[in-house]
Amino acid sequence: MVCRGSLLTCALLVFSLPPLRSSILSNSLIAVDLLVKSARFPDPAGNAARNDTVVCPFMDDAMHKGSERKTRRSRTLYAQKAGQAPGSIIHLGDIKVDQTSFTLFDYDAENLREITFDSLEASRQHQRQHRMIWLNVHGVHEPAVMEEIGRRFKLHPLVLEDIANTRQRPKLDEYEHYTFIVLRSFHYNSAEHDASSDQISLILGRDFVLSFQELSSGLFDPIRNRLRKKIGNLRAAGPDGLLHALIDSIVDQYFVVVEAMSIDLEELEEQLLSGTDRHSIEEINHFKRETLEIRRAVWPLREVLNSVQRMPGGFLSAETQLYFRDVYDHTVHVIEQLDSLRELIGGLLDIYLSSVSNRLNAEVRMLTVVTTVFAPATLLTGFFGMNFHYIPWLDNQDGWLRVVIMIVAAGLALIIALFWRRWWVRINA
Repeated sequence: MVCRGSLLTCALLVFSLPPLRSSILSNSLIAVDLLVKSARFPDPAGNAARNDTVVCPFMDDAMHKGSERKTRRSRTLYAQKAGQAPGSIIHLGDIKVDQTSFTLFDYDAENLREITFDSLEASRQHQRQHRMIWLNVHGVHEPAVMEEIGRRFKLHPLVLEDIANTRQRPKLDEYEHYTFIVLRSFHYNSAEHDASSDQISLILGRDFVLSFQELSSGLFDPIRNRLRKKIGNLRAAGPDGLLHALIDSIVDQYFVVVEAMSIDLEELEEQLLSGTDRHSIEEINHFKRETLEIRRAVWPLREVLNSVQRMPGGFLSAETQLYFRDVYDHTVHVIEQLDSLRELIGGLLDIYLSSVSNRLNAEVRMLTVVTTVFAPATLLTGFFGMNFHYIPWLDNQDGWLRVVIMIVAAGLALIIALFWRRWWVRINA
């Protein structure tokens, strides 16, 4: 009974220290979170493990939101397209707009007409009046709309199929009368620390440019303003000049996204240096996924821009090729910045693990001190609690007082010795 009482006293003392108790519980939750985050479910078909997250009861709403931020993204259902004939227009991906809309710029060096359509029926009434047209389409989920556009501009069915599939890899395909380009733009939400992507398909013809977007994001608004206000020589540049302006705006948006992510990573680094919590590893893994997704979209863009500069004559002027060379340099710069972000994220993970390890070491030292202080008490209570008849001071009325004095004296002596050896300073450090 005496030994059990000593152990109970030690446990109560340890968990009655608020800093120690909170630190132990915090690191326990961190350890469990690390195990939960690394859990993966095997695929029944034998494929690679799915990147699903286990949800534990003790996770708070913030962690639920962080997990759902990725799981809510609908996945591409290629099963519904399997077995279909090549060129079948089947939308794959998220439906980001309710209804397809159209914006038409009919212009030349001196004149411009801007018309917005909500349906194909309204667009049939428009008659072309100037040398150059730019048709921008918001929404690619309606097969009938894609087929109608394909008939008007004599587009190959494979082009329409790739436009409707919003999970395309950036690429360039050359046809007899036009060139088809697929790119991906990104938009960063600093409040949610989330980067969303939008597939953009561009078609360059002899006297027209077609652009297809999943949603209206305002990415091309500066280009529209340049056309409206006749800023620069964009009106007189022709379709190749407009194509350069569109691609250049997409690449410039990469810089905006990378810069915003760099700022958030610097803030996260300051938080890690000041103290970690169990949400830090969630944020680090989130930034790692976002950086990898952006890099997958930017890396093939170099090949696309190289192919653009080698396009046959008639599509690009010599001056426009020089501008595309500048866009290529910007793309290389973006890739270098993404590589720097990857290294920074790896450093943040090392900082997090080192911080957790240091905190665990400090707690082990604290527990060692508590165990050392109570070791004499455990020894003495165990000795006098043995089941023998003849034990010193057992029959004395003040025997219990002597034992208590010995326990207190031994504990105080050990505490003084530990302070003398500066253990407390090392624990706090």
